[in-house]
Amino acid sequence: MTEAATEPETDTVPEHEPDAVPPAGPSLHQPKRWLIAAGEVVAIVLLVIAAVWCWNRGVVRLAYPIDGREPLISTRYHGNWLGTAAGAMTLAVLLGLDAVRQVVLALRTRPQKAAEADV
Repeated sequence: MTEAATEPETDTVPEHEPDAVPPAGPSLHQPKRWLIAAGEVVAIVLLVIAAVWCWNRGVVRLAYPIDGREPLISTRYHGNWLGTAAGAMTLAVLLGLDAVRQVVLALRTRPQKAAEADV
């Protein structure tokens, strides 16, 4: 049998240089997010106005006059207009959530020295 040649163990641990810090990419905390949030608020207002307009076009009330009685009132619902209104409101809610997120990230902007102190 042959024995494998091994090197004697040493008590010293080789010193390694610390790993290089990767370059910082674009930060989440940017003050320009206020502009994005303002644009989203404008879009939300326009979407809500469009949703109300579509909803009003989707609900049609019809009156049929009857001799000697009150007119017969019926309501007709147009699904395409009501669906468009629901879609516009859904999009407005999603933009509202993102606008809140943008405002929170804009408020949490920190100076570079404070951000480096936390690391």
